[in-house]
Amino acid sequence: MSGIRKMNFWISPNLRQIRGLMEPQPGISFENTEIAFGYKSNSELRKSYYLFRLIGNPGFVSFGKFATNLAIKLHIPIGWAIKGNIFKQFCGGENIPECARATKILDQFHIGTILDYSVEGKESETDFDHTRDETLQTLKTAKGNPHIPFSVFKVTGLARFELLEKVNAREKLTDAEAAEWQRVRGRVDDICALAHETGTPLFIDAEDSWIQDAIDHLTDEMMEKYNREKAIVYNTVQMYRHDRLEFVKASHRKALEKGFFLGLKIVRGAYMEKERARAQAMNYPDPIQPDKASCDKDFDAAVDYCVDHFDRISICAGTHNENSSMRLAKMMDDRKIARNDKRIYFAQLFGMSDHISFNLANAGYNVAKYVPYGPIKEVVPYLIRRAQENTSVKGQTGRELSLILKEMKRRGK
Repeated sequence: MSGIRKMNFWISPNLRQIRGLMEPQPGISFENTEIAFGYKSNSELRKSYYLFRLIGNPGFVSFGKFATNLAIKLHIPIGWAIKGNIFKQFCGGENIPECARATKILDQFHIGTILDYSVEGKESETDFDHTRDETLQTLKTAKGNPHIPFSVFKVTGLARFELLEKVNAREKLTDAEAAEWQRVRGRVDDICALAHETGTPLFIDAEDSWIQDAIDHLTDEMMEKYNREKAIVYNTVQMYRHDRLEFVKASHRKALEKGFFLGLKIVRGAYMEKERARAQAMNYPDPIQPDKASCDKDFDAAVDYCVDHFDRISICAGTHNENSSMRLAKMMDDRKIARNDKRIYFAQLFGMSDHISFNLANAGYNVAKYVPYGPIKEVVPYLIRRAQENTSVKGQTGRELSLILKEMKRRGK
């Protein structure tokens, strides 16, 4: 620990003062940039400022996506250009040991780490087995470590997308496909079984609507099997879909009927543009909410429902929305729910919305950061999505920049 203390003292000249601030406080403000960025040195803060300025430019992001994909296709080395910039901002490292630095810093500020192996787009059985094994390793790393409160995986990391589409559509599988689907179920069960054995809750991420029913059925099966004593397996619900509030309520009814605890991660969603484009191209009803206000309303209603029934439902509010975060925090206080009750967590992505994460943690609430990792070339799709998200979400980049500027001025830099 002495080495970690020295490292963080170097990172922030005011660390002793910041550590005092990080003791749980009765009030909470997302405007407190001293707490939000206390872990960053002046040079790191400036680098974040310039990075958010760049990815706030849609033209730059589009060109960057094209150039990066072209470089990968032509086998041009690009790791050196990415690792110290966008990769460092949004990822913990290329492997679990490299994530240790980010994890230890988050530990110091009472924020948990969710190790997220973010390699995407694989197609072979060998790749799927490797992703399963890597996810199992995150669970082994989390065992007995209070600073790693969850693990996570995507079913598309363990299965061919086309197979999931066919299962979702309830089409008849060939004998080979049926055997392939059993291997997928086996990989998911391997992961959930170890989560149950280690006592580490596990998020199964939501994906595209046209494969989500297959994922939901598989997740229900795992919850019924492993959530008998408490919520270990969590489903993820994207509230930008207009049918998900009823899905939350139906999931609760099913859990009561079958006698298991329900785990839910409530998010707004990550595939809106693709969903709308596909619905229009294939001429079926758009599954997305008509506007942001409707999405916000359903998100808050889903959180309300879960808190109303949190004797049987454990939730993680995965949101970068300040209003929703503050609303849940106030609701917990009003209902005299302990801020450190493990059945309610807040979560944000590593490198984003530190003003929410660090201030909530400072006030004593349970907070965790998704910390993606993987070989640089393999996590490029994830990084591109993060950059696109910051250009498509109204005000997201501007808010990040304004808070960073506020902290730079406070420091006199």
